[in-house]
Amino acid sequence: MKISQEGIELIKKFEGCRTESYRCAADVPTLGYGHTANVKDGDSCTQEEAESMLAEDLVEFENYVNDLVTVEITPTQFDALVAFTFNLGPKNLGESTLLRLLNLEKYDEIPAQFRRWNKAGGKVLDGLIRRREAESLLFQGKEWHDV
Repeated sequence: MKISQEGIELIKKFEGCRTESYRCAADVPTLGYGHTANVKDGDSCTQEEAESMLAEDLVEFENYVNDLVTVEITPTQFDALVAFTFNLGPKNLGESTLLRLLNLEKYDEIPAQFRRWNKAGGKVLDGLIRRREAESLLFQGKEWHDV
């Protein structure tokens, strides 16, 4: 399965795009739309390079979700899971109660599981509360843009 434009919009909304490297809330050097691989302090990119990095990163995170999820899911559920994994990493998805419950087909329990992941550096962040709510709504096939 591949992420749709809707899922990409969610990622772009919450990641934002920065063409100068910065330290994210978890203190990781980051560039473009949340790209972290091989980024060093002081790096920069063009808008076009940021779009290209995002496209490459999305293939990687689509593969993680495709590999870890063993049950049937809808395109919006897939989008939400890719957005979640893009932000938190495949290790967190792989070890999560969210994934365990999803693979047991307990779909109704998943929205609340998204919302549990609202901390960075041990602190609850408003931006993560909003992001997890948007992912939860997208997972349910509901409107998320106003979150």
